[in-house]
Amino acid sequence: MKENSQITGPYVIGLDLGGTNSVFGIVDAKGDIRKTTAIKTTGFKCARDYVIACIEALKPVIEEVGGIQSIKAMGIGAPNGNYYRGTIEYAPNLPWAHDEVVPLAEMFSHELGIPVALTNDANAAAIGEMTYGVARGMKNFIVLTLGTGVGSGIVVNGKLLYGSNGFAGELGHVIVRHENGRSCGCGRKGCLETYCSATGVARTAREILESDPRPSLLRQLDPQKITSLDVSLAAERNDAIALEIYRFTGHLLGEACADFAAFSAPEAFIFFGGMTKAGDLIMNPIKEGYEEHVLPLFKDMRFLVSGLEGSSAAVLGASAVGWELLNN
Repeated sequence: MKENSQITGPYVIGLDLGGTNSVFGIVDAKGDIRKTTAIKTTGFKCARDYVIACIEALKPVIEEVGGIQSIKAMGIGAPNGNYYRGTIEYAPNLPWAHDEVVPLAEMFSHELGIPVALTNDANAAAIGEMTYGVARGMKNFIVLTLGTGVGSGIVVNGKLLYGSNGFAGELGHVIVRHENGRSCGCGRKGCLETYCSATGVARTAREILESDPRPSLLRQLDPQKITSLDVSLAAERNDAIALEIYRFTGHLLGEACADFAAFSAPEAFIFFGGMTKAGDLIMNPIKEGYEEHVLPLFKDMRFLVSGLEGSSAAVLGASAVGWELLNN
């Protein structure tokens, strides 16, 4: 992450709360990350213990930027985050939040004495793109995060779409295969996430390797341990099976985007997350799938990859939620 040595204020704390690691950044109004720190997200019996550990990790870096008086707000991007309530609700990958509603924004606000806003990680990515990334100047766009799952943030007329209960925009759980659809962690079958996430790509690889007899570099690997990175590396070497996996995945995602365009008429789809590192291997099939299925009204579409820098992207997105809180 980018850290600058010259210290001036004011600042916002951005927290990228992931299933494995929690990464903090102290960010100025220009989007420069001045200080960072991190802790493991797991290993805590309850949310209270997690927050206490976070505060202890934050104390030294807060002092390095002039103390808590220099910090004006905090923004959190988290799985199953509810912006309206400032809560994490029944997050399956967080042991201290998987079976309850955790008022995390309120807990951090109480400990730090500053306003705190929380939203889900895909919404944070959308706000980050609008504030610092390729969506600057756009009023209507959709961010799709392609990682272990598929998340989304939908911006309409310059405002993030939250809906009536704070959970609008779960496009990863739109059903794209009704017959023999794959089982999803949400309890349904055929969700987009089961096909177009990193784990979905690995599932596709196993299915195609079983049904397609052509030789492949992927056959050298244990099928149960194949990852999307393995597929990407094989595709870069022009492996026919790996290229077919990306064609299938990209076309399905492009087809889904053609449907998504119909309800919000975005200026662009912006893709964010580890799978975007595959570049044209995934982006070209997405565009082809979109063009094959989209209504003529929505033919004029841009497909962009996140403009936020590497590992700092999620922290900047979270910090943007804090700046938004101050500006509203």
